[in-house]
Amino acid sequence: MSTFPVTRLRRLRRTESLRSLVRETRLSLDEFVLPLFVAPEPEPNAELPAMSRLSLDDLVTEADELAALGVRAVILFGIPEEKDEEGSGAYDDDGIVQRALRALRERAPRLLLLTDVCLCEYTSHGHCGLVRDGEVDNDETLELLARTAVSHVEAGADAVCPSDMMDGRVGAIREALPQTPIVAYSAKYASAFYGPFREAAGSAPAFGDRRGYQLDAANVREALRECELDLAEGADVLMVKPALPNLDVIRAVRERFDAPLAAYNVSGEYAMVKAAAAKGFLDERQAALESLTAIRRAGADFVLSYWTKDLARWL
Repeated sequence: MSTFPVTRLRRLRRTESLRSLVRETRLSLDEFVLPLFVAPEPEPNAELPAMSRLSLDDLVTEADELAALGVRAVILFGIPEEKDEEGSGAYDDDGIVQRALRALRERAPRLLLLTDVCLCEYTSHGHCGLVRDGEVDNDETLELLARTAVSHVEAGADAVCPSDMMDGRVGAIREALPQTPIVAYSAKYASAFYGPFREAAGSAPAFGDRRGYQLDAANVREALRECELDLAEGADVLMVKPALPNLDVIRAVRERFDAPLAAYNVSGEYAMVKAAAAKGFLDERQAALESLTAIRRAGADFVLSYWTKDLARWL
């Protein structure tokens, strides 16, 4: 039987102060990581400002602004001057990310520095591993991923984030780096929502696609198996990517595992809201806050998002 009129749930929705008092999910800058793209030359992006490429000088200036805003963490993606079949710029001690890490470590010692560990931005063919006879060679790629992670840590990274989706890559990195936190892109789906990122990072594959190593968007049980394997290999944090199309996966991972869980609010999600707001179809701030709250509500402990800098101002 209904308990109305004794029970009236609207009572606690009447004012903003009441709504805030009983709010179940809250957003804090402590829970957000800002992706940054560093390149030899800057390349602004007026429509998607968070997808701009920053030079090393620009990156240092950006770090000062982020510190003033209270942003706590960033993840670095690098665009090298030259690419080759082996993706050698990824593990070059004088590579673009390695130089960026040294510059940031000196300028912003309190900023948490995460790095993306993958070969796709550095290979001439744009795939996430070495290509042999037209196929990505899983096992031969592992050594280079581990070398990349080691070079990042030696340059100042606090944590490394393998995003390549090669089988066994967490174990290879863990063996090389026993003490370093690994944030594993464990449930990374082959997705249409990566388009703006691939443009910013210059990482679109020159042939084929990545469905042979990234997850099928129809599968959740497989995602849970990937998470289980990554934890067994030594991952400290699991990640689901993209976030919004996979809120059910975030919830499933949260319910199955006790490990910290991240979610990547990817470029396509950011771009869709930006485009709709530019047309006047919705309010960007409200749509962004609602989206980020949904990701946290689904179970993510922290979120990688291009709105992190905006969120610092909004909060």
